Amino acid sequence: MKFTFDKDAMIREISIAQEIISTKNTSSILSNILINAHENRLSIKATDLKVNFETEVPVQVSEEGSTTIYCDKFLSILNTCPSGEIEFKQEYKEGDDQPINVVITPVNKRVNFKMKSMSQEKFPEFYSADNVPYFEVSSKDLKEMISQTSFAVSEDQTRYFMDGVFFEKKGDNLNLVATDGRRLSFISKSILAGISDFPSAIVHPKILNILLKHAPEEGNLFVAVVDKMIFFKFGNYKFGAVLLDGQFPNYERVIPENQAHAFQIQKSDLVEALKRVSQMVDKRVGRIYFTVMDGILKITSQESDLGSADEEIPCQYAGESCTIALNFRYIDEPLKVIDSERITFEFTEEMKAVTMRPEPAADYFHIIMPMSKSDN
Repeated sequence: MKFTFDKDAMIREISIAQEIISTKNTSSILSNILINAHENRLSIKATDLKVNFETEVPVQVSEEGSTTIYCDKFLSILNTCPSGEIEFKQEYKEGDDQPINVVITPVNKRVNFKMKSMSQEKFPEFYSADNVPYFEVSSKDLKEMISQTSFAVSEDQTRYFMDGVFFEKKGDNLNLVATDGRRLSFISKSILAGISDFPSAIVHPKILNILLKHAPEEGNLFVAVVDKMIFFKFGNYKFGAVLLDGQFPNYERVIPENQAHAFQIQKSDLVEALKRVSQMVDKRVGRIYFTVMDGILKITSQESDLGSADEEIPCQYAGESCTIALNFRYIDEPLKVIDSERITFEFTEEMKAVTMRPEPAADYFHIIMPMSKSDN
């Protein structure tokens, strides 16, 4: 195998492959990428057995062939090379038709890099992303839906059915839901008109975060849910991911039908106050207190060995004073993705669910279960 490629174009593809790969063990085939040079195209595959990646880049092929190489080191080599053309070829031991190395040579530079390669026969096969029933959705809409939910998945691997984002088709709507049992994030968009039903799926956040980073801001992308896999396709990229097993919780039971009280605040006021008060928050526990009273929200950190902090900000509220203990992170993370100047908090009483949403209401919201007010 022998081909020439553009360094900058190759780095873009190899960088994505490196995000997929989960191991840096040089003896593991899962640390390698599979490359196949044919008809002036180079196909690249990477997998960690749960997430698969495929792409193609244009190259000048002199000799067709396939092999696997250690992705991390290949990317490091490319990053040290100047922009321009680079030659890639296999090196054979005299009298043997099995390649022992690949040689990487920047054109017009007197430097050679030699890397060990492993036979493509050892590379795991994965489900083809070609012949599956894709449907088309807005890339911008799907990325917004992911950003509103993916941070809320559980990190408890014993409850693996909550370790991903729930995808559900309801009529013409696509619903995405994530929960860790103490909070829930929900968004629903009417983007599935005319699209056939597909099974609900629990999708690992790794593939969703890759989509957030690399899917285009404009235009559409393609999605397919088949058996125990979900596929995404856009540009020259194809991704597949194994779905998480298990029964996702009945999230609709968690969503309050109505809540007796509500207050509104400026998002910027809340962001700045939390930034200051959080300096005294015990990050291990994360407890802060919201005390709402006529026209004022008082935010207080839990008393600790270091001390405490509190700050008052204006709010739109008229009613009895109420204090609710909340996890700081469960407020801070939704704040980063809520796209409105004002935010509404809806509640009924101190130990019942709090709903955090944009004002005016949109197609998403975040539900937070209060903490106890004790120090334990």
